Amino acid sequence: MTTATQPRGFQGDLLWQKGQASLGRNDVGGARNVLTAYQVLGRGNDTHAHLLASQIAWHEDRVRDSTAEALEAARIAPDDAETLNAVVGVLLDIGENLAARECLARLSLEGCDDPLLLTGLATMHKRLEQHAESMLLLDQAKALGNVNPALRYARGRALIVRGRIDEAEEELAKTLAEAPDRGTVAVPLVRLRRQTPERNWLPAIESGIRTAGIAPDEQAAFEFARYATLEDLGRHDEAWQALARGNALMRAHLPDETPHLPAWLDRFLPAVAAAQPRGAQEPMEGPVPIFIIGIPRSGTTLLERMLGNHTQVTAAGELMDFRQQFLWSADTSNIFGEKFLTRVAGLDYAGLGRRYLLQTQWRAHGTPFYIDKNPPNWMFAGPIHAALPRAPILNLVRDPVDTCFSNWRVFFGNTCGYSYDLAAMAAYFRTYQRTLEHWHRVMPGAILDVNYTDLVSDPDRILRQAFDFCGLGWEPGCADLARNQSPSATPSAAQVRGPLRTDRGNLWRPYQAQLAPLLQALGTGATDPA
Repeated sequence: MTTATQPRGFQGDLLWQKGQASLGRNDVGGARNVLTAYQVLGRGNDTHAHLLASQIAWHEDRVRDSTAEALEAARIAPDDAETLNAVVGVLLDIGENLAARECLARLSLEGCDDPLLLTGLATMHKRLEQHAESMLLLDQAKALGNVNPALRYARGRALIVRGRIDEAEEELAKTLAEAPDRGTVAVPLVRLRRQTPERNWLPAIESGIRTAGIAPDEQAAFEFARYATLEDLGRHDEAWQALARGNALMRAHLPDETPHLPAWLDRFLPAVAAAQPRGAQEPMEGPVPIFIIGIPRSGTTLLERMLGNHTQVTAAGELMDFRQQFLWSADTSNIFGEKFLTRVAGLDYAGLGRRYLLQTQWRAHGTPFYIDKNPPNWMFAGPIHAALPRAPILNLVRDPVDTCFSNWRVFFGNTCGYSYDLAAMAAYFRTYQRTLEHWHRVMPGAILDVNYTDLVSDPDRILRQAFDFCGLGWEPGCADLARNQSPSATPSAAQVRGPLRTDRGNLWRPYQAQLAPLLQALGTGATDPA
């Protein structure tokens, strides 16, 4: 759980600020002393006291206590924007998204003149996948004047999500000009359109990399932006060198945290096997979730956009809700911890399903189906089926080398640490494959594999299969990506708004010699051009 951040000029009590400072240092004892001070002063029922108690409980691995305290804070909180901003941040951290939405709906920001507060609330809406509301707040903040690079960057990213590519390019270009040491601005900027000899950002990228004292992750981001530009320009040798440098910088900055994953799965999968799903014919009240899973960059966004064109389906975004409610059910904040593993078999999976639906069904916005596209949920396909046996699960299957290289060539920031090392990426992919084989074996028919190559080459045929699997009637034209104007917050946000492309495979071929260790690790003998 992150500490709640406050807008500049926040007038909240000093105790709250002191408690946040303690948690920021991971000093739970200091935070508990602050909570005691609240009680001594007769303020133990203050909104901020309950929020601090929630954060302390989370740090102490008491998720249900943390949830109860946060919900009480939301119940008694005044309709004050700064206070509700703090409340919503904590609610989102613990997975109480419905309560967070309700808190945001209580706000009236008419006349608000604090751009930092508006930007913070825009971030809260973004975390809820409420991108229209987020955009409005960022526009309101910009209209106040005194626009800084942080606001420009946030607004540029929001414009990408909304599909307003030309405006996004203008905003991000101004951001990079004002903050020339920000490689994290250059990355989305160069991804907006194909770079050409006549129109590219290479001079700004080269200048940014030479900036003295630049942070390692910003330097790495510049290298990823330089790689993307040089690849578009056909300068593959230089492109590879930039990509290798960028990944090496991120590997040193953000070590892979998944080496333990196979051993964890060796214990997790048998424990889940003891959980028997409820009858698949048991009725589900309200909209039905459709889960899309798979390795990142395997085509999950492409399938989401196509399914989202169906009139009976709403694309809800990349939701963390199932994992969050899984943790609540086990009453632990550490999904890789011993407590979680010892409780998996005995969980109330029916209750888990009900909690998930309570937190997510509002996202359907009147349609009978909604898409929960969160690729890492491949680990939880069994629990998803146990908790929600009527919910379709679609797994994207893409060529191993295409998938791994597609991950290695993308800057994920401070997430997906495995993607910055080819050996780790290959190991992650093999673990995913073994896990999906297990799920298919223990619950046959519960997951539909969707082949990426078939989806782009014969989309209508594959969509008919997917629609039928989900219980949807056939609707023509759903493969038309340009028809889908809904928000998209993935690295493919700009690409999925154009025509369906069939040339995204084999992007690794120009680097085949350098990728020989990856091919060997994946067990493929691919050596000839496709």
